Formats: sequence, C-alpha cells, structure tokens
Amino acid sequence: MMNCESCIRKILIFAKNSSMDEDNKKFLIVGLGNAENQYAGTRHNIGFEVVKALAQKLSATFQQERYAYVAHAKYKGRALTLIMPTTYMNLSGNAVRYWLDKEKIAPDSMLVISDDLDLPLGTLRMKPKGSGGSHNGLNHIIETLGHSNFPRLRFGIGHDFAQGYQVDFVLGKFSSEELKTIEPAITKAAQSILSFVTIGLSRTMNEVNSWKLPSAEKETEQSKDAACRI
Repeated sequence: MMNCESCIRKILIFAKNSSMDEDNKKFLIVGLGNAENQYAGTRHNIGFEVVKALAQKLSATFQQERYAYVAHAKYKGRALTLIMPTTYMNLSGNAVRYWLDKEKIAPDSMLVISDDLDLPLGTLRMKPKGSGGSHNGLNHIIETLGHSNFPRLRFGIGHDFAQGYQVDFVLGKFSSEELKTIEPAITKAAQSILSFVTIGLSRTMNEVNSWKLPSAEKETEQSKDAACRI
C-alpha cells in the first residue's frame, strides 16, 4: 500500500513539475500602439511594427480577438502569444491583464515594446522593470497590474520637435530618412525578442543594450581608422 502511495505521490509531483515547465515556456509579447488606421506607421506605433516584424519572421497571422490583435507562434519549444492592443494607448493595461490571465503567463515572462522619446532614434534598451515615465501605455499597464515588475524593450524615436509639439511628433510618421535608421532597429528588436524567450533576460539585455545601428558602427570604425593615421 505504501509503495502505491509513494508511486502516486511521485506521479503527482512529476505532473506538477511538467506543468510548471510548460508555464515557463509560455511568453506574452506586447507591442504598444493605437489600432486605428490613422495611426498606422506613426512613431507612437513602433511597438506594433516590431511585433508585426516578429510575426512575419515566425509566419504567424494576427486575428482580432478580445482587446487585441493576437497571433500565436512557436519558437524552439517556446509558445509565444503576440498582441497589439485594440484599446486606446492609455488603456493598454486592460489587454495585458486579460491576455496574461487567459494564457496563464507570469508578468516576468512578458515583454512590452514601446516607443521612447528619451532615446536617440533607433536606439534599443531592454530593462527588467521600472517606471513608465511619460508613456501612457506603460503607465496604464503598471496601474492595472499594480506593479512595474515586468520586462520591457524601449525603442528610441528621438525628440526632434519644438517645445509644445510633442503630441504632433509622436503621432507623426517617420520620414524617409528616418526609415533608413529604424528598419535595421526593428529587425534587431525582433531578434532580441527571440533571444529573450530562449536565453533569458539578463544575457539578452547585455547584448541588445550594447548594440549600435550599422551606421553608428561604421562611423566608429572610421573614427578609429582616422585616429590610427594621426
């Protein structure tokens, strides 16, 4: 009898651990933006652009579901749920909370991608937690969850605007010259998400936070060459 009880106990423990392992392989990837057509391609929607690039890379298709456009994908044994909230930006937390609960994903297995005025154009920064600053979408997620302990990837859009024109700037579209800068950054951001879900936050942070745009790397190399000739 004891042997049977011991076997049952071991089976239950194995089942629990297997369930935990499966949960640890599930991730929610959130691109912030405004879903209305008039905002497509704007600086404030760069989170959408990154998530769409990732979906394309993984051959995933978005469907409109509750609170968001949603795509499901697999990558190296990980299950990814990609969402672009259809709430207004300042209600993004509603979509995040719903899909975290629905997919039974922990906040530390979520990555939120947002635009950032305080970073130069095309600069990427990944963080494990922090305040939302002046970003209404991040702030509503923090308010809705009741904490700020979730990873986020900030995408620099620059701050090339006159005083009082911040709203016009973030809701404006990238120029053709700016697109040349952000396109490689979008590609890198999508790659960093795949790194996040496979090798983890810390190692991905070290890599992506030291990444430079190809043009910046070229300028650095040219500066080094010039210094060598002096």
